[in-house]
Amino acid sequence: MKEKKLRNIFTEGPIPAQKIADDVQHHSGKNDIGAHSIFLGQVRADAKDGGTVTAIEYTAYIEMALEKMALIRENLFAKYPLTCMHVHHSLGTVAVGEICLFVFVSAAHRKAAIDACEELVEQIKQELPIWGKEIVSEQLSYWKENK
Repeated sequence: MKEKKLRNIFTEGPIPAQKIADDVQHHSGKNDIGAHSIFLGQVRADAKDGGTVTAIEYTAYIEMALEKMALIRENLFAKYPLTCMHVHHSLGTVAVGEICLFVFVSAAHRKAAIDACEELVEQIKQELPIWGKEIVSEQLSYWKENK
């Protein structure tokens, strides 16, 4: 039995705006799509004891995250009538104001796209072994809790 290749969802550093634009543009010629739902996660400048967050440093248990993402993907395609789904998550350092998560779900109709996108984002945050360390200064950082 042939093993299915896992899709890599990880990008080193921030997700470029051009990547987002290119993905949207790539789907403009697909005539069976009537709706796209997009979620963009951006690093915030949260106030912390000792200062303000300037960046988040993301790490992951990559192999486990990719395996889990494949299961999430499969389950959402079984639950919703989706046309396509793309997930891109940053690894490494992402500065305040930069994009760290790009989720793009397409379907024939808006409700399926919106509902699947929301469920997908929640599952990514709750189930994938991805961690973020909020950087306040060279001497101060905090492990982020996914909410």
